[in-house]
Amino acid sequence: MSTQRELTEHIVAVYLPGTPAEELPSSYDLLDTGVIESLSLIQLITWIGDRYGIAVNEIDISPEDFRSVDAIEAFITRNSQFSAAAAAAGKE
Repeated sequence: MSTQRELTEHIVAVYLPGTPAEELPSSYDLLDTGVIESLSLIQLITWIGDRYGIAVNEIDISPEDFRSVDAIEAFITRNSQFSAAAAAAGKE
């Protein structure tokens, strides 16, 4: 399953129950529309950190990183590479 599909399914299941995943465009603004609010943003960040092995407490995070599924996917890609490089450096 692609990261984008997994994100979409998670967001729909947790924050938009009853909405088919196919109805959530990847560019849909999750923040301005109120799908993701302050508490749910923290929950989403925690889930992303756990699911994708990103040390979210060690990196700069902006609400813009979580504005849409596209933005979240870019955040994961950027920071998964960073986390992998940091882990590899720690093993040397």
